[in-house]
Amino acid sequence: MSLDEVALQEWMHRVAHGMADRRAFLRYMTGLGLSGPFLSNLLATYAPAQAQTPQPRADFAPTKRGGGGKLRLLWWQAPTILNAHLASGGKDLDASRVVCEPLAAFDPDANFVPILATDIPSLDNGGLAQDGRSVTWRLKKDVVWHDGKPFTADDVIFTWEFAADPATGATTTGSYADIDHIDKLDEHAVKVVFKEPTPFWYDAFFGHRGHILPQHLFAQYKGQEARNAPYNLKPVGTGPYKIVEFKPGDVALYEINPQYHVPNRPFFDTVELKGGGDAASAARAVLQTGEFDFAWNMQVEHQVLSGLERGGKGKVLITSGASIEHIQVNFTDPWTEVDGERSSLKKPHPFQTDPLIRQAYALAVDRRTVAEQLYGTGGQPSSNFLVAPPRFVSSNTTWEFDPKKSAALLDQAGWKRGSDGVRVKDGQRLKLVYQTSVNPIRQKTQAIVKKVFEDIGIAVELKAVNAGVYFSSDPGNPDTYSHFYTDIQMYNTGPGSPDPQAHMDRFTSWQIAQKANNWSGRNIPRWSHPEYDRLWKQAATELDAVKRTALYIAMNDMLITHNVVVPVTWRHVVSATSTKLRGMDVTAWDSNLWHLAYWYRAA
Repeated sequence: MSLDEVALQEWMHRVAHGMADRRAFLRYMTGLGLSGPFLSNLLATYAPAQAQTPQPRADFAPTKRGGGGKLRLLWWQAPTILNAHLASGGKDLDASRVVCEPLAAFDPDANFVPILATDIPSLDNGGLAQDGRSVTWRLKKDVVWHDGKPFTADDVIFTWEFAADPATGATTTGSYADIDHIDKLDEHAVKVVFKEPTPFWYDAFFGHRGHILPQHLFAQYKGQEARNAPYNLKPVGTGPYKIVEFKPGDVALYEINPQYHVPNRPFFDTVELKGGGDAASAARAVLQTGEFDFAWNMQVEHQVLSGLERGGKGKVLITSGASIEHIQVNFTDPWTEVDGERSSLKKPHPFQTDPLIRQAYALAVDRRTVAEQLYGTGGQPSSNFLVAPPRFVSSNTTWEFDPKKSAALLDQAGWKRGSDGVRVKDGQRLKLVYQTSVNPIRQKTQAIVKKVFEDIGIAVELKAVNAGVYFSSDPGNPDTYSHFYTDIQMYNTGPGSPDPQAHMDRFTSWQIAQKANNWSGRNIPRWSHPEYDRLWKQAATELDAVKRTALYIAMNDMLITHNVVVPVTWRHVVSATSTKLRGMDVTAWDSNLWHLAYWYRAA
C-alpha cells in the first residue's frame, strides 16, 4: 500500500468519526497533489456515516418489551468470571456484556455507537478537544442499575479509578492508565482529561474494555480487594438482562431487565449461556439438531461445518475478522523456577533468545496448508500480527515455508543432529513443549507444525489444555496461557477496536506478565525492546494521522522481523446461528453480544 493510500484511508476514518474536520482533510490531501473537488466528492461517498443509537430493523419494530421466550447460547469455552476488567478471554467478556455496558461500542463497519452515552463526542459537537487532551461525555439520564440505583457520572469516574489502579491487576489497565483525571461536570456529564495528547481517546469506556461498574457496590473492592468482590460472579449492570445464576465453567442464566433504558427492548425473556464441550459439538447443536440458537467461535474444519449446515436448521455466519491465530515464542525459561515463578524475567530462555532459532521456527510453519485445509473461507495465511483495519496492515512483510532453509539456519546456529535425529548443542537437545487449548483445529495445526519441526531436527512435545483452564484468569493456575510455562504456545487474539493502540500495547515492556502483577500483564512472550517501547509511546500521542499509521506498521514489522510471534492464520469471525435468528450484527471489534438487546427470532 502506498503512502497516499495509507493517508487517504486514515484521514477518511478520522473525518468519519469526528476526529478531524473536512477542511483539514482537504488541505492535507491537496498537498499530496489531489484536487479539492475530487476529494470532496470522494469524502461524501467513501466515509461511513457515524453511527448513532442502533435503530430497530424495518421488519421488526416491537411495541413491547419481551415476549420472545428463551434465547439459547452455546459458548464451548465456558466463562469463569463476569467482570470484564478482570477477564482474560472472549468468553468472559461476552458473558459479562449480557449484564454490563460501556459508554459506546463498535458496529461491524467500525462505526461508533453510543450505548450509555447520549451521543459520540466529536470536534463538531465540542466533545473532543482540538489539542487531543480531553473528551467530554454526556450520559443518558434514564438509566438505572439492576438494583434500582441511578447510573451517574460517579460510576464512570469510579470505573476509571478501579481499572487504572495497579493493585487491581485489571487486564484493561492500559486503556485507563493515560487518564490524568476526570472532572464531574454534573450528574450526567464528565470531562476525561488525558496526561498527553491522545488520538486513541476511544479506548477507555468503549467496547469490551469499557464496561461501567456500579460505584455503590464496588467501592470497597478496589485495588487488592478487587478479586474478592462477590459482583465478579453476580454482577449488577445496566444491560438488557440481569444475572439469575452463574456457575463458573458451566452456565450463566439471565432474565429480562424490565427497566432497560431502550424502549421495547430486549425481545427475549430469558437467556441461557451454556459453556463447555467443544466447537464441533457446539456447531452440531445449532446447525444440525437446533438445540441452541447461536454458537460462538466455530473453530471447526470448514468441511465439517458445510456438512452440518446442510441439515437446514442453522447457517454458518462469517464476518470479516481482525484477529490472528499465532504462535508465541517464550523469551524466558519455563523450566527453571526463580523466586516462586517460572518463565521469570531473571532467567532468559536457554536457546530461544537466539534470533536464528526463531527465524528457523517461522520458516518451518506451513501456514497455507493450515489455512486451506483447516479453516477454508474462515481464514487465510498471513505474515502480519496486525491484520486489520486495512490502513494499518503492513506491506513490508512476507512469509515463506522453506524447511531446507530452516534447517540451514539451525546448522548455522551450531545445532547438529544427534544419533536420534534431534539436534544437540553443548550437550543440550533441541526440544520444545508446544501448548494450546483443546480444539480439533488447533490439535491438527500442532500436528502439522510438529511434523516439519521434527523433520528438521527439533523434538516437539505437544500439550493441549482444556480451554476453560487455558484461558482462565486464575493467578494460581500454572496452565493458563498468561503463565506461559512452555517453550511455544498458540492461540488467537485481536485488537477489540478499530485502533491498534491497545492491541500493540501487549508487547511493551511494562505489560510483561509476571507474578508481581498476578500474570495479568498482556506481554505473554516476555519480549522487551526499547525501540518498540519508543514507537508505541510516540504513537500514543501522535495526532498526525499518517505518521501514527506508519508507527504501528513499524511496530508490526519489528514483531515479525524479530520473530516474537509467528502468524499462522488471519481468522474471520465464524458463528453458527439458527435460520430464524435476526439482528445479531456480529462485529470483529466488540463482543459477539454487543447488540443483544436488538436480537429477535423471526416467525
